[in-house]
Amino acid sequence: MKLRRALSATAATAALLPVAMAAAPASQAASAADLPTCSDVGQPHNNTFVGRSFGIPKSITLGTHWTPYTATLTNASAKELKSFELSAKLGSYVYNEGERDLSPYGDLQYWDTSQRAWKTLRQGGNARGTIPGPKTLKPRESVHVQLRFRVSKELPMDQTYDAFTGLTGAFVDSYHGTDCTSRGDAVGSFSPRKG
Repeated sequence: MKLRRALSATAATAALLPVAMAAAPASQAASAADLPTCSDVGQPHNNTFVGRSFGIPKSITLGTHWTPYTATLTNASAKELKSFELSAKLGSYVYNEGERDLSPYGDLQYWDTSQRAWKTLRQGGNARGTIPGPKTLKPRESVHVQLRFRVSKELPMDQTYDAFTGLTGAFVDSYHGTDCTSRGDAVGSFSPRKG
């Protein structure tokens, strides 16, 4: 009888442990930037977002002219996305040693609807950064961002650039009990050319 009570008390404690851990304050939760990506921990694919970009031409002329576009991310899943973060980037894929990224030669801005003004995104000398936005995204809810970009005439044209610009949404997910970061993009490609 004593053994049965001891086992029952142990089982009750074990059953309560996950609830107590789940009730930990949100301030202890890591941000999306501090977690490994879900693909790194084994999540096979992410079908959470549908991303679209509108207005990015196939090629742009180098110079001071801005190219505006709109990027949209929609939560296509049945769950509410928590710790949601938005960022945007202008750059190019680098495939071989000696190739350079287009990003330091570009400018990227987003339209701040609250201040009704264009705000520049620049991080570490590159055209990228975080955009203020909602902290959660409900199922079938979308976020729309107006952006614009340009690429300086100073860009060396001694290589071919596989250039892109777009919006990224990130949120904290859980895969096999491990917190990780999932991402989705609304990106468009373009080729820079001399005027």
